[in-house]
Amino acid sequence: MNSNNKGSLVCVGTGIMMGAHITPISRQYIEKADVVFMSVTSHLTEAWIREMNSDVRNLQHFYSESFSRNKTYSQMVVAIVEEVKIGKNVCLALYGHPGVFALVAHKAIEELRQDGIYAKMEPGISAEDCLYADLGIDPGKFGCQQYEATQFMIYSRQVDSSAYLILWQISVAGDLSFTKNSSNLDNLSILVELLSKWYPLDHQVIVYEAQTLPVNSKRIETVALKDITKLELNGHSTLVIPPARELEINKSVENRLK
Repeated sequence: MNSNNKGSLVCVGTGIMMGAHITPISRQYIEKADVVFMSVTSHLTEAWIREMNSDVRNLQHFYSESFSRNKTYSQMVVAIVEEVKIGKNVCLALYGHPGVFALVAHKAIEELRQDGIYAKMEPGISAEDCLYADLGIDPGKFGCQQYEATQFMIYSRQVDSSAYLILWQISVAGDLSFTKNSSNLDNLSILVELLSKWYPLDHQVIVYEAQTLPVNSKRIETVALKDITKLELNGHSTLVIPPARELEINKSVENRLK
């Protein structure tokens, strides 16, 4: 931890599987912090983190469907930064990797560094890491594109269907209010229609959910693209679309390299 009297912030990841994926240095930061902030919905995970530190504060109470997640994240950042600025060594413990789909960690670090206060991030095991292992995917074999599902829908993207395509947070795909926590069939239908520009509707895709506890199971469900609207989706459901065509050699570049 930082030795000056300005306080400090270290953002750590607890990994995906509770108790199994946390790194020794992340555990150390949690144990030694004056204050630990976390954002978890699992009572088991919350109890586990509370075993490591006597002052643990769950940020989940900031969430509300009455206003957008952007406002929620801003309130979380304020709560974290305030504790640092009164001189406390603070640890922010987040699910998975603290920098992956974790705006709060990035914003808090940025704000504190602008004021000359020590703030950093430690890497953690993310859902992406688990996905590669569980599905046996090497992103270097065909290439890999990945987007948050709603962002993919509202911005113009050029998909390379000879590479893997990964869409995160598909359960809330198309939610422009940034308040929902469940899937919308109309929005999913629009997503399928959009994807049909590059993939046949009968192309086999995978709905993936990483294993979060030793007592539960990972989800690897293969269906036709057109059928994803029929599935029950959760907040951590991810859509993985394997390549639909062969890699094409760029002959002119290949000849120049030779």
